Amino acid sequence: MVLKELREEVWRANMALPKEGLVTWTSGNVSGRDPGTNLMVIKPSGVLFEDLTPADLVVVDMDGNVVEGEHGPSSDTATHLWVYRHRPDINGMVHTHSNYATAFAAVNKPIPAVLTAIADEFGGPIPCGGYASIGGKEIGEEILRSIGNSPAILMKNHGVFTIGKTVQKALKAAIMTEDVAKTVWLALQIGVPDELPAEEVAANFDRYQNRYGTAQASIIDF
Repeated sequence: MVLKELREEVWRANMALPKEGLVTWTSGNVSGRDPGTNLMVIKPSGVLFEDLTPADLVVVDMDGNVVEGEHGPSSDTATHLWVYRHRPDINGMVHTHSNYATAFAAVNKPIPAVLTAIADEFGGPIPCGGYASIGGKEIGEEILRSIGNSPAILMKNHGVFTIGKTVQKALKAAIMTEDVAKTVWLALQIGVPDELPAEEVAANFDRYQNRYGTAQASIIDF
């Protein structure tokens, strides 16, 4: 079995999707790219998460040819491949239809930067890309056109895609996207939340991305 360690990592990330309430039935998927071989591991099409094993995952090359796998690859394979081919810094990708985030996608609205958690993780509003047809490169093209520096994007009338340098980072972005989407939706039931000033967004993003969890972050200025 090729790419055994990456298979395990991608399998664990796929299994986290239903656990975190981000998917229903067979929808959604996680993929991982191996930089050494430039092969991608992705969830197979139409297999229930509860039945999924690492051996069920499909390995394809960057042209979409199946290298190993008994099942057909996800219907989103072309989207994942397009992103990997054009973003060599990305090695993990997640797609969900999580309820609150997808509600924003349904009405073609970004998730505004009204929380420090959004500034920390996303560096600004979570953008909403235009509608694109499923099954080809069109979604991948729109992701790259509209995602900017964010690790997450909503796709109009579709759902959520997240990317990361690792599979774990892409998974974290997917979980955080749904979490902040729910909070923002709840806030909108009360009133109109204030967006953070751009300088505060930038400062929070820099702190969280570059100093959070390091020795430097524990230094307190008095």
